[in-house]
Amino acid sequence: MKGDAGKIVRVNLSDGKVSKEEISEEVRKKFLGGRGFAAKILWDEVSSVDPLSDGNKIIFSTGPLTGLPLPSSGKMVIASKSPLTGGYGDGNIGSMAAVHLRRAGYDVLIVEGRSERPCYIAIQDEEVKILDARDLWGRTTFEAQDNLEAKHGRNVGILVIGPAGENMVGFANVISQRGRAAGRPGMGAVMGSKNLKAIVVKGTGKIPVFDEEELREMGKEGYREIKGKENYDFWIRQGTMLVFEWCNENSCLPTNNFREGTFRFSKRLDGYALEKAKVDRKGCPLCNMQCGNIINDAENKNSELDYENVGMLGPNIGMDDLRKVGVLNRMADELGLDTISLGSCLGFLMEASEKGLIDAGIAWGDLDGCKEVIEHTVKKKGLGEIIFEGVRRASERVASGSEDWAMHVKGLEISAYDCHACPGMALSYGTSPIGAHHKDAWVISWEISTDRFSHSKEKVEKVVELQRLRGGLFESMTTCRLPWVEVDFGLHWYPKYLQAVRGQEISQEEIFKLGDRIYALIRSYWIRENRSWSREMDYPPSRWFEEALSQGDLRGYKLDRARYDEMLSMYYEIRGWDENGIPQKETLEGLGLGDVELVLGKND
Repeated sequence: MKGDAGKIVRVNLSDGKVSKEEISEEVRKKFLGGRGFAAKILWDEVSSVDPLSDGNKIIFSTGPLTGLPLPSSGKMVIASKSPLTGGYGDGNIGSMAAVHLRRAGYDVLIVEGRSERPCYIAIQDEEVKILDARDLWGRTTFEAQDNLEAKHGRNVGILVIGPAGENMVGFANVISQRGRAAGRPGMGAVMGSKNLKAIVVKGTGKIPVFDEEELREMGKEGYREIKGKENYDFWIRQGTMLVFEWCNENSCLPTNNFREGTFRFSKRLDGYALEKAKVDRKGCPLCNMQCGNIINDAENKNSELDYENVGMLGPNIGMDDLRKVGVLNRMADELGLDTISLGSCLGFLMEASEKGLIDAGIAWGDLDGCKEVIEHTVKKKGLGEIIFEGVRRASERVASGSEDWAMHVKGLEISAYDCHACPGMALSYGTSPIGAHHKDAWVISWEISTDRFSHSKEKVEKVVELQRLRGGLFESMTTCRLPWVEVDFGLHWYPKYLQAVRGQEISQEEIFKLGDRIYALIRSYWIRENRSWSREMDYPPSRWFEEALSQGDLRGYKLDRARYDEMLSMYYEIRGWDENGIPQKETLEGLGLGDVELVLGKND
């Protein structure tokens, strides 16, 4: 089978051993690549271990479309057992490291064990080295990137962690190219636990494909189609920030720790404000709709913004100045902290301070206070000692009912969409395979444009459909979903691309089955690693059920717990899972996961 090298490079940091392995044709067919490969490897190799122990592994996984001359194909998945949630964790990053890994002849890099001293991995085609990183330890991600480029040249792919990852902060992530980020559930902390500062990759080979000429022509046509789309010019101006104004108008803009869905100073932060402040833009490799908007922040340094970090570091913490938001975002990128979780943690502290539940005060919109907390979070001291493991554990420390407004699902902080009046999006958060994240099923736009307040089976089916496509197909090909989502690039292109790459047709039925297989395997991983599993783990925070919106056109709205419960049962039925959300025997067998059923059966 062409379309991927079918190779894994495995690096054991404990003994320095490097090995290379074949990926079986059966696995390549059943799991495609990217997230599919990562989930399969974690299921097979990482069981009942502490996420920050030597026994955990971190996986860097590309897909069959990664690195090819196709729209937005410069992506890879980084996955591990999550120190933040205790379950499956991953993130998708656009980076030259993804392109170079494939050009070096590998689809997957697995890192295991732990080095006795700080190190980094350098891959150049067949040569794989473990090198000393003591001079990089303690440096920011930007400094480390500069240092590694000086050593290895600018034409390399680099993945790096900051001091947050080194100190194993629960929501430390992985950074590339001074602002590309991935791994919200603590992938940076896993690297830090292994004393692994960075990965540098340079590949000079050719990625194998079935029909190179056909693929090249279809790629060119795809790029042309994207540029000709009606929404393309607006997208280039604002990127993901085009949704900010829409969220505020529809009462789903996270405000004051998701207490409200509208922000009275939204015009100071929206996409039009960003257009005025923007000095440059950048994006991932092989992308012609770059979404990284760069502004000059309040400290006169460049900060790369998108909707999620503005939403969470803006209205969610009462910050009404875009350049100040830029300061917090840049600090997070330099230190290697996830901006979504950071914004949630800051909002939690501000509310706890407002309620008199913590000694030190931090007010809504307090830039200096936020900067100090960020620095202290990396060092695990002061208020940072409360939040360095995320809001779930922060609420356990603060207590006094704070668990009701600790905004997370399964330990992962909610991304920037308030769901007081969006039951479908709440279900999407509840059933996301990594905890509360929008990337798997951004159903909120469809929901608001149709029957917003319904709890219908049609809405549940839409969540499942989007999960199959976004979280299954796109995360495994591995390409960015934004051309399809934001400018209506035809979904029909992707099966054609896969056919030209691998020489095999893939039907919609097979695409949906691929998504179902991956979701069932990831769900099974959660259940195996969390013996106290129950359906309550698929619920959004109590705040959305108990506290109605008090501002905006939808004041008085809140989620109905009983009706959400009905939707969740419908979701389980569609998936073929039982009433506790556990995949049933016949479902697993039908998806070719009979070996998984045998393991789950032993846990009953």
